[in-house]
Amino acid sequence: MTAFLDQKIPSRVRRNHGLEHATIHVLGKKHPWVGTAGLSDAGGFWIIGNLELDAVTDAAVEALERLRAGEKGLAYHPNCGTNFATTGVIAGLFAWLSMLGVRNNWKAKLDRLPQVMTMTTLAVVLAQPLGAKFQIKVTTSPDMGKLELTGITVYERAGYRAFRINTKG
Repeated sequence: MTAFLDQKIPSRVRRNHGLEHATIHVLGKKHPWVGTAGLSDAGGFWIIGNLELDAVTDAAVEALERLRAGEKGLAYHPNCGTNFATTGVIAGLFAWLSMLGVRNNWKAKLDRLPQVMTMTTLAVVLAQPLGAKFQIKVTTSPDMGKLELTGITVYERAGYRAFRINTKG
């Protein structure tokens, strides 16, 4: 797995994902009343939130500096989509396993409902630490290497702002 994660594109996505999280952490401290979301790819990342361009620029620069200074924890976020996806996959699997053997009989399915609810609740509890570990080991990286910010563009539509932060390296 490490060989794949160290390849050019996965490595760039993981570093951009870490920088996205760090930027959201910085923005959250300075603008706690503004909800933000992000999405990363090999060319950079998006920040969605009703903020000013200067605030996002300053946060991205600060986040990169702080990650380079060793604040690795900034690269991980409790509301990361990795955590939600891990929870959804595990809960779905547990629900499916709970329904094995039940045919197209609604009464049998309703009888199994308490078991499905118990199993999916257990799955959500178990998924919490697994999602965080998956985020740390697979989907993000705090090691910025030679990653550089190359530009930020703001897009506005229907009262919402999205910021494209481009990177290279």
